[in-house]
Amino acid sequence: MRADHETDVVVIGAGQAGLSSAYFLHRAGLRGGAGFVVLDHGKRAGGAWQYRWPTLRMDRVHGVHDLPGLRLVEVPGSGNPARPAAEVMAAYFEEYERAFDLPVHRPVSVRAVRRTSDGRFLVDTAGETWSARGVVNATGTWDKPFWPYYPGRETFRGRQLHTADYTGPAPFAGAHVVVVGGGTSAVQLLVEIAEVAEGTTWVTRRPPVFHEGEFTPEHGREVVAEVDRRVRSGRPPGSVVGATGLTLTPEVRAAREAGLLVRRPMFERITPHGVRWADGRQQRADVILWATGFRPALDHLAPLRLRGAGSGIRMDGTRVVGVPRLRLVGYGPSASTVGASRAGREAVRGLLAELGR
Repeated sequence: MRADHETDVVVIGAGQAGLSSAYFLHRAGLRGGAGFVVLDHGKRAGGAWQYRWPTLRMDRVHGVHDLPGLRLVEVPGSGNPARPAAEVMAAYFEEYERAFDLPVHRPVSVRAVRRTSDGRFLVDTAGETWSARGVVNATGTWDKPFWPYYPGRETFRGRQLHTADYTGPAPFAGAHVVVVGGGTSAVQLLVEIAEVAEGTTWVTRRPPVFHEGEFTPEHGREVVAEVDRRVRSGRPPGSVVGATGLTLTPEVRAAREAGLLVRRPMFERITPHGVRWADGRQQRADVILWATGFRPALDHLAPLRLRGAGSGIRMDGTRVVGVPRLRLVGYGPSASTVGASRAGREAVRGLLAELGR
């Protein structure tokens, strides 16, 4: 099958990891078209940031790191702590693409990546195909929210939604909301919803761990190192963000003191009108909000058969072991904003060496 286009490298995704990779490809002398392209399914610049809820302001965001070559503070309006993070980061990514003339094509949905008989990759999209010598996959996790199954979920007569569907607290006015999840997003949303809801119930699988003080670089390195050990052995990466615990910010501390963050263990089943625990206790609920995280969005790579017996992908840094000229960024230890930028540089350096450039 002859592809519609040929290029050296296809980057899939234009979030933090994809734009970082594109920057280093550009700096190495590759240019749009024959050199490399970035295929992004978003309607505009901004990666997953553009979909964050409007009430997530910049002063509530932690872990935002600059893209290489252009600091966030250089974008007008980025210093306003009251601005929604979705607006600020979308503007930052848009300016970044413009500043370095990155060849981003959107909206383009990649359906499958396959190997061809000559050893190249065939990237199949909804409208056309690309033949490439190398692929950098940077699709992140936002497109694959994780919904754990509990008995009776299909019988619930109220509303169920995931963090990915959250648009703000207003729709929860007067309702009792069960928030499921032990991460930062679960806490942030619960605190917001509690201001308008009739009541809230916080449920987690494990007791939450709160950290006093700032999140240190040393702790961050320990978490990333553990995830790296997992993917090197072919196991699923787990969550970098989930492993960091919850920081006791002034907002979180105030919520605890107000009695909003009283955690209950996971319920046994969902009933038509709420949830029930193994000891028979029940809680009426109008809404169940699943703040249960995301999984890597890698379905389009299924034809390459990357997963091993344990459902993980064996990695060496950003390199997929046993698959020449394929790099995964924003996966495993690079699934964070700081890790994604570093991974882009590593991925491009190794990939260009394989390509003989």
